[in-house]
Amino acid sequence: MRVRAPFEQVLSLPPPFELVTLRERASAFAHAVEIAPQRGAGTLVYVGCFDLAEFAVVLEPEEPLSMARRAFYAGMVALCDALLAYAPPQKMVTVDWPDTIRVDGGLLGGGQLGWPPGAPEDEPPPWLVFGAMVRTVSMTGEESGVHPLATALEQEGFDDVGASNLTEAFARHLMAAIHGWQVDGFDSVGRAFVERLPRTAGTHYQIADNGDLLVMHAGRTDVGRSVLLPALRAPSWLDPQTGGPRL
Repeated sequence: MRVRAPFEQVLSLPPPFELVTLRERASAFAHAVEIAPQRGAGTLVYVGCFDLAEFAVVLEPEEPLSMARRAFYAGMVALCDALLAYAPPQKMVTVDWPDTIRVDGGLLGGGQLGWPPGAPEDEPPPWLVFGAMVRTVSMTGEESGVHPLATALEQEGFDDVGASNLTEAFARHLMAAIHGWQVDGFDSVGRAFVERLPRTAGTHYQIADNGDLLVMHAGRTDVGRSVLLPALRAPSWLDPQTGGPRL
């Protein structure tokens, strides 16, 4: 059961974000997808939870959909940077490509991306929605170590961050990532993302123009490719039974 806190204070978000706050049992991502056509870019949907940081933001890209999905990486970079701003020293925040966030190997949460059904791949979509969910407190009632592959901010020593703080930090870092993209091109975002992937000696990663992950190995000429589109259809970190991050 997901436990939600009382209605929280208004978040302090930088322009041009416009806050939509939900109560009760609601999905920030689903609601953002629903209202995206009417509310437009900058709408940030936030759900005040005791055990989760959950939010979603509406984007309006200018690139064709086949390339615009790379905005997912900007969202993931912003989420990682927001976590690192509050992380205790020596904590490792990493990404399992493309969507799962881990802290010191424990699954913490992740991101997801939505777009209009049937939108043409060769035209700019009217909107995209990046959604994120991070476990702040473990609500299993079980002793530490029962679920060794899962974790929560509280367990990892993130004592000074709650759902509202993390959401505010995400908004600031998303603006920085988008600004870097506009000034220096997508490569700045792509490099920041691949730096969060687990490091393997002799392996080099790059994000293709359509968002696929290219994997190159020292001493070899072949290039591996992980395709982004099917990976985004169902978040790998999300438990469909509980509606929260997997244990």
